[in-house]
Amino acid sequence: MSEQQSSYRQIMKATTLFGGVQFFNILISIIRSKFVAVLLGPTGMGIMGLLTSTTGIIISMTNFGLNTSAVKDIATAYRTSDEKRIVTVISAFRRIVWFTGLLGMILTALLSPWLSQLTFNNRDHTQAFILLSIILLFNQLSSGQLVILQGMRKLNYLAKANLFGSALGLMVTLPLYFIWGIDGIVPGIISSSLVSLLMSWYFSRKIEIESTALSTSQIISEGKSMLLMGFMISLSSLLSVGASYIVQIFISRTGSVEELGLYNAGFAIINTYVGLIFVAMGTDYYPRLSGVANDTRLSKQTINQQAEISILIIAPILVVFLIFINWVVILLYSKKFIAVNEMIYWASFGMFFKAASWAVSFLFLAKGASKLFFWNELFSNICRLIFNLIGYHFWGLSGLGISFAIGFLLYLLQVYFVSNLKFSFNFDSTFIKIFIVQLILVMAGFLSTKYLNHPFNYIFGVLLISVSVWYSIKELEKRIGILSIIKSYRNK
Repeated sequence: MSEQQSSYRQIMKATTLFGGVQFFNILISIIRSKFVAVLLGPTGMGIMGLLTSTTGIIISMTNFGLNTSAVKDIATAYRTSDEKRIVTVISAFRRIVWFTGLLGMILTALLSPWLSQLTFNNRDHTQAFILLSIILLFNQLSSGQLVILQGMRKLNYLAKANLFGSALGLMVTLPLYFIWGIDGIVPGIISSSLVSLLMSWYFSRKIEIESTALSTSQIISEGKSMLLMGFMISLSSLLSVGASYIVQIFISRTGSVEELGLYNAGFAIINTYVGLIFVAMGTDYYPRLSGVANDTRLSKQTINQQAEISILIIAPILVVFLIFINWVVILLYSKKFIAVNEMIYWASFGMFFKAASWAVSFLFLAKGASKLFFWNELFSNICRLIFNLIGYHFWGLSGLGISFAIGFLLYLLQVYFVSNLKFSFNFDSTFIKIFIVQLILVMAGFLSTKYLNHPFNYIFGVLLISVSVWYSIKELEKRIGILSIIKSYRNK
């Protein structure tokens, strides 16, 4: 097997593995939501949502983005095969994780009266926030163990930790809700967090890593780059959340709460069911790219390979969404949500452009260019916010889909221009060919849905889906021998 074929197979293996994990987590989330709705009712769901969202904000402020930034340092150290270097980086990281986890826990406990007042307009939930402060430590320690697994590319352990953590967490929390009702919310959240910690600890301990004593100056020296980049990532994430919040407020005040619900439902479909592909691919891709980031040739090859696979996987899915979105929306929600279809048509283009830009944008993180990453994301967030406000003002929900597509088209051009200027990156001709062919098929799917009448839209649409799937399989066969892999699994 050639080196390139091995690399392509690694991408597909990781995507398949973590795609399954993400699908399982979504299924667990659906089951949990259903039981919580039945056992706790709307009031209980509201209280749980407010408690988790409030602690979530504190977590995002105190975790310093270490779950992303530290992956680079660990992956780079692991790539060297220098045991001493690996032990030093991981030991420093573990101490920083304890510090940030304790910081979040103490801050939440101290601010609990004000958090209760701010969240519930009273101080009745002060004790709940004090008890929940422990999950900030649990979550940070758990995240730290998973980061080590990801950075060292122990993908099977990482997948199992996620799967068992989600499944056992559900099994532990549901009886608490059944027995205590609303009073079981806080114990349930804590128990779920503890289970995730235990699972991450169990699987991370399967890797034999020696511990070493480090001085304060060594910890600061090793952790400085992690914390700096992590801070920029956290700040960028907060800006993204803030921009989304402004759009939702704008919709509710200039439109209606009903349209806000449609907006959230539409993008939940796009970001959850299509976006899980990015989560699945990124788990292995980021540490892999970080390991070769200092080699211009290898980093360019890695990005192009990942971009090719991204487009080949996501394009057929988008064509299916375009042709059958009406049935998808009814299946996931109800006929009342069909008004969101037009927005999803346009947003599908945005996800296509995101697939290409996503692969390139990781280069900023892999290179450790934290300031460049921050300014790049700040500019794109501001542009998308402006496009969203203008789009909704003039064209309603459809305008939000159009702005999403334009925003990610410009983002693709932006990250390509910056990475070309700063890091001499460029797409190769093979990727450009795949991108153009699948873009034409996606556009054809969009036009057939918009302008062909029933049943011709479905007849032509199924033909387009077949062509897109055939083309993806043909290209994947060249790279990884996908047909032989499928045949071997079938024989087993």
